[in-house]
Amino acid sequence: MPANTQSDTMILAIDIGNSNVTIGLCQAARWKHVWRLPTKTDGESAMFYQLQISDLMLEYAVAPEDIQSVIISTVVPELRHIFEKLSERITGIAALVVGPGVYSKLQLSIENPEELGTDLFANAVAAHYRYQRDCIVVDFGTALTFTCIDRSGKLLGVSIAPGLKTSIGALFQKTAQLPEVPLELPASAVGKNTVHAIQAGVLLGYVGLVRYLLQQLRAELGEQYIALATGGLSAILHPLRDQFHAIEPELTLDGLRIISEEVQK
Repeated sequence: MPANTQSDTMILAIDIGNSNVTIGLCQAARWKHVWRLPTKTDGESAMFYQLQISDLMLEYAVAPEDIQSVIISTVVPELRHIFEKLSERITGIAALVVGPGVYSKLQLSIENPEELGTDLFANAVAAHYRYQRDCIVVDFGTALTFTCIDRSGKLLGVSIAPGLKTSIGALFQKTAQLPEVPLELPASAVGKNTVHAIQAGVLLGYVGLVRYLLQQLRAELGEQYIALATGGLSAILHPLRDQFHAIEPELTLDGLRIISEEVQK
């Protein structure tokens, strides 16, 4: 049997976010499976993730020996070692953990590179690798982030705002009489009931926030900067479709795949 080549190597990519853990299995630059689990940091989290991942691999007929590479990105420090141990226990492979020094082709033009979220780093890697253009990656996650990368592969900086769920959750937790509401765009900005009013204020307000911040970033960096949308909530705000060159739901995983393949070289 010939040795595995880069094209048929199966990569297990794990992106640990504040709300979800996204797990992807990639082969031949195609995501065969993408699974999302809730982020848990309690005392039972190690057992929870081991059972969930083992069950998913069994259900989708993924044999541990088929995986040749594991890469982890995390913005939740307490889960780093749990997933390092878990992935090695399942696959027998020591995971590559993403940090600013792992992938040298992306230049970081920021003051404190160690403060950069590894998910944003992966987004920037994927955006530069795929488009080779001046671009702004807008990630709709727990936080709403705008990562700016120029065509030479230099990460210029980031803007951060609370995410949609974070904003609505804070409103629900900090007020006595306001309910938690579904993330659905209302037909009108004039709310006729409490749920409608919150949806109008938060979701339509986000449309304005994204439009204005993109406008401001382009005013400072140049109108040629294209915008890419990613993150679990990137498809919710339909009025923003015209603002984006492309919607890339798996951009973070793509960045992890690219980093893994480059390090293997």
